[in-house]
Amino acid sequence: MPTAMDDLTLAADFAPATYDDWRKLVDGVLKGAPFEKLVSKTYDGIKIQPIYTRAENAAPITGRGAGAPWQIVQRVDHPDASKANAQALHDLENGATGLALIFEGANGARGFGLPATPETIEKVLDGIFLDAGIGIELHAGPQSRMAAVHLAEYITQKGFDPAKCEIRFGYDPIGATAVWGQSAYNWWEMAPAVTEAIKKLAATGFKGPFAVADGRIIHDAGGSEVQELAWVLAVMVSYLRVLEDANVPVDVARSMIYARLSADADQFLTLAKFRALRLLWARIEESCGLAPKPLFIAADTAWRMLTQRDPYVNLLRATVATFSAGLGGANSICVLPHTLALGLPDAFARRAARNTQLVLLEESNLAKVSDPAAGAGGIEALTQELCEAAWAQFQDIEKNGGAFPALGNNLIQPRISATRKARQASIAKRREVLTGASEFPNLHEPRASVLKVKPAPAKPYGKDKIKFNALEPIRLAVPFEALRDKSDHLLARKGARPKVFLANLGTPADFTARAGFAKSFFETGGIEAIDTEGFADPTALAEAFKASGAPFACLCSSDKLYPDHAASAAKALQAVGARHIYLAGKPGEQEATLRAAGVQDFIFAGGDALAMLVAAYGRME
Repeated sequence: MPTAMDDLTLAADFAPATYDDWRKLVDGVLKGAPFEKLVSKTYDGIKIQPIYTRAENAAPITGRGAGAPWQIVQRVDHPDASKANAQALHDLENGATGLALIFEGANGARGFGLPATPETIEKVLDGIFLDAGIGIELHAGPQSRMAAVHLAEYITQKGFDPAKCEIRFGYDPIGATAVWGQSAYNWWEMAPAVTEAIKKLAATGFKGPFAVADGRIIHDAGGSEVQELAWVLAVMVSYLRVLEDANVPVDVARSMIYARLSADADQFLTLAKFRALRLLWARIEESCGLAPKPLFIAADTAWRMLTQRDPYVNLLRATVATFSAGLGGANSICVLPHTLALGLPDAFARRAARNTQLVLLEESNLAKVSDPAAGAGGIEALTQELCEAAWAQFQDIEKNGGAFPALGNNLIQPRISATRKARQASIAKRREVLTGASEFPNLHEPRASVLKVKPAPAKPYGKDKIKFNALEPIRLAVPFEALRDKSDHLLARKGARPKVFLANLGTPADFTARAGFAKSFFETGGIEAIDTEGFADPTALAEAFKASGAPFACLCSSDKLYPDHAASAAKALQAVGARHIYLAGKPGEQEATLRAAGVQDFIFAGGDALAMLVAAYGRME
């Protein structure tokens, strides 16, 4: 029987809101400032509006099966095969559904990895039933290229049915050369060996996929979403072509190829990027006269966003990245443990990486809805713009002969370099924040524990007949971490960190905001800030500074107090030997007066914090 609740409309008491209504409210808040202030841009120049309307006629993008979870993949990268086996078994017993076997020299090995020998594979897979639905993904480099062959031999020797083993063999010779910047062979010389290896595995009964287009190469090097998508598309097409040239039907060849993308803490861009790749690959399939089938997309959380300082924030970054990749339709996700930038992760870090996915899948039920972003105006618009821009860059690569020739012609590298420099400049100015490293530092944090295994940087296999600019991986926090390391060394050697005296003027209401900013500013570089209660008398300020033993001072107060008090305070500090005087805030019309009084630098939001901190260490030396 119907009840009153059936007719209840929760929005009935509210007038319908329109974009124009919202815009009037916004214009009132802006008070004449241009609306463009609210429009942000990606590193590809794509505009992101502050609000979007619902996308009309949007349909879900086909990816994973309806309601199907993604594979929870754990890295197996301990150089000791017996210990790696114990880690793998523990991961599988506690919720992992896939393993990424990281071999020495592989892209993403980070200085660790398994030796690519038959003995290693037998040890690391001991007790693992490979035909029980466990996903296995290989990450191999030039000197570990035989790992796929050894794994295939192991499977047949143990009596497993290859058709029942879910193995992604991870062949990516183009990606390997891009990372190393050199190759013993041209692509046309490598291609026959790659296609023959794939055909042999397929003939043995393995279903693949076998070759991967690894977008991490671009992302790790500091590239953009569009650049990553264009690269992945170009590499997949390169593998598709050589397989077809080797007499593999194109319908079969496409199932032999998969993609890997990086997922970072930019929630919306990551989500849109994964959706965009499916649309782009579907367009390639249609151009080949094929009805589109869902592409297998593996995800790794991003290396470049990891920090050594306050590494527990990496747990939050990884959670957002996993959330975004999962909703974007990733088929498998591998979460980099939060301490990987410090060394080989211990059991706790591995558990946290695994449980990040388990909570999102089992408690948050993220996989229950297929493509939940479908119809969301902002995500749909971003997906479409990524597709259009990536397709244009993909066409440029194709005009240069494909992915490998484009590397040799130095087409791709300058674009990545320009984006990396822009990104690093944004990090230096703290516009793009790395919490714990470039903002909100903790000088007294304990160092997180890692396993006592020394990284061993791998060397490329073979001769370097072909050379070009390498796409080397970076971590964005490294410049700030280097300053923190200097501070730690000074503490160990001299018993004290470098210091700056916060010359707070007036009452807490006057200086608290700027003093908090200055403390964070200097301590991101390992320069300890000595806080004070505030001064009205320049003489008392000078005495407190002299007693602190700090070589530098930073004036902190409000714009209201600076005109009357900053100059006299600076003169008093200079008189008692302050080697360098900063002022927190922009000087405005007072700059000449302040500089004449002894203020030498001004720190403010949007300024080049990294350059200022590097210069401070230069003055100490």
